[in-house]
Amino acid sequence: MTAISPHLSAASYPSTDGEPGAETFGHLYAMLITLELLRQYLAGQQATVLSNQFLYYAQGFPKLRVAPDVMVIFEVEPGGRDNYKIWEEGQTPAVIFEMTSAGTQEQDQSYKKTLYAQLEVEEYWLFDPKGEWIPEQLRGDRLQGEDYVPITDSISQRLNLRLAVEESLIGFYRLDTGEKLLIPDELSAALTESTAQLTSERQRREELEAELARYRQQFGDLPTDS
Repeated sequence: MTAISPHLSAASYPSTDGEPGAETFGHLYAMLITLELLRQYLAGQQATVLSNQFLYYAQGFPKLRVAPDVMVIFEVEPGGRDNYKIWEEGQTPAVIFEMTSAGTQEQDQSYKKTLYAQLEVEEYWLFDPKGEWIPEQLRGDRLQGEDYVPITDSISQRLNLRLAVEESLIGFYRLDTGEKLLIPDELSAALTESTAQLTSERQRREELEAELARYRQQFGDLPTDS
């Protein structure tokens, strides 16, 4: 049996450092909406989506950690975690989103990008909700060999989704059907519209039934072909 070094077994891996999770409400909103959309999209699959939780990548070195705004990991048990340890789960995040700003620009473009490439994160997306330093607001990179190359078609091959900037949020569209992943407000509006349509159809059916009943009362049953 392989002996475990005492400093490895005794290492503590905190789930929080007490620092705020997002710079502004806009960044927080974009992060939470992205988390929820992808969580619903991947429901039923062997995958999990985590947000602003520590990603530990070196066993025995708890200070070596990063907290991606949103990360998608495949081939793991669904559900939340207090933190994510690569050596325990056996899988590296496949896709990472960072809600970037002028204040985090340098770190997002240098340290994190280099680290994610070393960890072999397949896709790395930067979203600038306020357009502070990314004019187009959204940029993606795909790992090719040991380095990232720009994604020019706004398509996440790993997620099988097309991404689009929709004001201060990322819009996600299925490649197989073209359908949009709806945010809660859009789901509510769609439900309201669907309910109104059903109500209208029911009223029309009731009107037709009443009209048919009046016809039968006046003229008898409708003639049938013999």
